[in-house]
Amino acid sequence: MADTILVTGGTGYIAGELIDQALAAGKAVHTTVRNAAKSEPRLRARWPEAGERLRVFQADLEHDAGWAEACAGCDGVAHVASPFPLAVPKHADELVIPAREGALRALRFAHAAGAGRFVLTSSAAAIAYGHGPGKDRFDERDWTVLENPAVPPYHRSKTVAEKAAREWVAANAPAMAFCSVNPVAVLGPVVNDDLSTSIELVRKLLTGEIPALPAVGFGIIDVRDVARAHLLALDAPAETVRGERFPVQDRFVWMTEIAQVLRNRTPELARKVPTRKLPDFVVTLLAPMMAEMKQVKAELGRTRDVSGEHTRRVLGMDFIAAEDSIEATARSLVDQGIVRV
Repeated sequence: MADTILVTGGTGYIAGELIDQALAAGKAVHTTVRNAAKSEPRLRARWPEAGERLRVFQADLEHDAGWAEACAGCDGVAHVASPFPLAVPKHADELVIPAREGALRALRFAHAAGAGRFVLTSSAAAIAYGHGPGKDRFDERDWTVLENPAVPPYHRSKTVAEKAAREWVAANAPAMAFCSVNPVAVLGPVVNDDLSTSIELVRKLLTGEIPALPAVGFGIIDVRDVARAHLLALDAPAETVRGERFPVQDRFVWMTEIAQVLRNRTPELARKVPTRKLPDFVVTLLAPMMAEMKQVKAELGRTRDVSGEHTRRVLGMDFIAAEDSIEATARSLVDQGIVRV
């Protein structure tokens, strides 16, 4: 069991929930941020009672400064920080290089500090992409096919980073209890207006910025379950988690289903949620002119159903229902004043 842990990227959505749960469980938490002067006051305001059990260190993915201090005294590390832009970068290396080098940097310093446990926040993006059109069910044994040039930059970065981390551990720290958690689209309660791409989708449905629903879907997992999977992996017997991959998904849903859940569960918030379907030919026509539509076109009618059964069984957890996560997302967006209805 890890009593003192490092959570990288402490201002992020998943990292914040993980810190919340770790502190509630009585752990001491170190966390890294890129700008301590800017971020530490926000973190202290969120956890005013944490005191010395929460320590904030300035460190980023591309430089060594601060990492030794952040790792010192930690039994385990949850490496959550990773670049995740809202816009598609011009070149994949803008994401691939910092994701890979950041993971390796965190591993090197964690190992040097004597941390025996390391949980990498990877993604279903490292599992379910680049495969042939006939494959729509995936699990922990599957890997995104990097040889396929159609794999998007973010998905490529998560795959490269996870593979590089596993290779480094095998060569340099085989006794380390290393594993990955591989979430699908993460929804659930938000605490501020720094929104992930997945949360942005729900926000735009509520505001009417998405006027019609394309035939696309994705797996959903609640942020509270993603954090819980990390904690369980940090505390489980080393032999149980060493080398494992833990996909986390409740179920795969279509955008039409998400809109219907919003209308059924939160009717008072869903006045602008679209009911119309967006024809495939409109997506195809707009794709050459709009980067977002180009991404949508690649997913039209495509099922990427990533099984979380292995994680349920090995870590002994159940997942919050997708419907509950969608509702919690919508209500928290309104409660935080991010969406006005």
